[in-house]
Amino acid sequence: MTDTTKAANAMWGGRFADGPDAIMEAINASIGFDQRLARQDIEGSRAHAAMLAATGIISDKDAGAIREGLLTVLSEIETGRFQFSTALEDIHMNVEARLKELIGEPAGRLHTARSRNDQVATDFRLWVRDQADAAITGLDALIVALLGQAEAGADWVMPGFTHLQTAQPVTWGHHMLAYVEMFARDRSRFADARVRMNECPLGAAALAGTGFAIDRDATAQALGFDRPMANSLDAVSDRDFALEFLAAASICAVHLSRLAEELVIWSSAQFRFVTLSDRFSTGSSIMPQKKNPDAAELIRAKIGRIMGAMVALFTVMKGLPLAYSKDMQEDKEQVFDAADHLMLALAAMTGMVADMTANKGALAAAASSGFSTATDLADWLVREAGLPFRDAHHATGALVAMAESKGCDLPDLSLADMQSVNPAITQGVFDVLTVDASVASRTSYGGTAPANVRDQISRWRGRLG
Repeated sequence: MTDTTKAANAMWGGRFADGPDAIMEAINASIGFDQRLARQDIEGSRAHAAMLAATGIISDKDAGAIREGLLTVLSEIETGRFQFSTALEDIHMNVEARLKELIGEPAGRLHTARSRNDQVATDFRLWVRDQADAAITGLDALIVALLGQAEAGADWVMPGFTHLQTAQPVTWGHHMLAYVEMFARDRSRFADARVRMNECPLGAAALAGTGFAIDRDATAQALGFDRPMANSLDAVSDRDFALEFLAAASICAVHLSRLAEELVIWSSAQFRFVTLSDRFSTGSSIMPQKKNPDAAELIRAKIGRIMGAMVALFTVMKGLPLAYSKDMQEDKEQVFDAADHLMLALAAMTGMVADMTANKGALAAAASSGFSTATDLADWLVREAGLPFRDAHHATGALVAMAESKGCDLPDLSLADMQSVNPAITQGVFDVLTVDASVASRTSYGGTAPANVRDQISRWRGRLG
C-alpha cells in the first residue's frame, strides 16, 4: 500500500478500507435499494426475450432457457436465497449474472437490443404503476370507512368551524363526506397519473433506439402498457411519472394530515367528540389516565417525509440534460420511502375511522354553543321581516351581544328582548334557532341537510359499486 493510499484510507476512515475503489463502489452501487425492482426487472426481461424470439433475433431455444432461468432467479429472490452483490451495482446486473450461472451462453443474448437505460426506466415505471394501483385501492377502503361513519350520523348535529371557532351547525355525516370528496380527488389524481405513465420505454435502448428489427408494440402489450413511448430520448430520461406520483401522494398526505389533526383535537378531553379504539391509541409511561392518539399524530407527520421526497426528486431532475445521467439513480429511494409511508398512513387512517366512536351527545351540545344559529336568525330577518342582509346582520350582532351579556344563548332570549332590537321580529323566529332546524334548512346542493347527506352517501355507494 502506497503512502498516498494510506493517507486516503485515513481520510475516509475504516468504512472504506480499500481506498478509492471501495468509495466508488459504494457511491455507484444501487443494489441496496433497487433490489425492490426485482419482480418488475424479471417481468420486463421475460417480455423482451419473448419479443426477441418472435422477431427471429434470438432462437426459441435460447428464449425458452432465458424464460425458465429468469423464473428460477425470481424464485430465489422471493424465497431469500439470492445473494446480492454490490460489485454488480444494480438489480439488472445481479439478475443477469445469476442467469448466466444458471443457463450459460443464452443469458448473454438477453441484452440484445436494449440498454440498462431503457431497462431501468421500464422497471421503475412498472413499479410506480403498481403503487398507483395500490394507492387507489387504499383510498377506496378509506372512502368506504368514511361513508360508514357518514351513514351512521347523517342527521347528528355538530359545530361547523371556521378559524376553529364555532360558525354554523352541520351534520356529522356532512363533515365525513367532506373528506370523502377530498380523498376521491386524490384517487382521481393517482388514476390520471397512471394513464399518463402507462407508456413503455423498453426498446429505446441507451437513448437513440436500436438497429435491430424489434417489435416495441409487442413488449408494451405484454407488460400491460397502452403503447410504446414515441421518443427514445424522452423514454430513457423521463421521470415525470415518479414526480406525478409523489405530487399526488403529497396532496393525499396533506388530506390525511388534516383529518388526523381533527382526530387529535376531537379525541381530547376538552372536546370528546370521538373515542378512538385501543388498537390505534397508546398509553403514557407515567400518567395512567392517558390515552394518546399516537397513530393520528404519526399520520400527521408523514406529510414531511412524503413531500420531502417530492422536493428531493424535483431537485435531482431540474438541471439534467437529455438523456440519461447517473444522477437519476437518486430517483428511487425517495419514491420507495414515500410510497411505503403513504400506504401505511392510508391503512392506519382507514382503521381509525372504521373503529372510532362518535359521541352524539357531545357533538350536539357543542353544536348548540357559541351562537351557532346566528346566521339563521339573520336569514330569517331577511326572509320574513324584509330587512336588507347587512341590516339583518347588524341586528343579529346586537342580539348576540345581548345574549352574551345575559349569559344565555339566542333561543333563550325572550320575544320582548328580540323586539327591543327590531320590532318586526315575531314568535316564528324561534322555529329557526334550534340546531336541528338550522341543518335541516341547508338544502341547497352540497349543503349539510340530512336529506342531502343521505343522497350523497347513496351516490358514492353507487360509484364505488
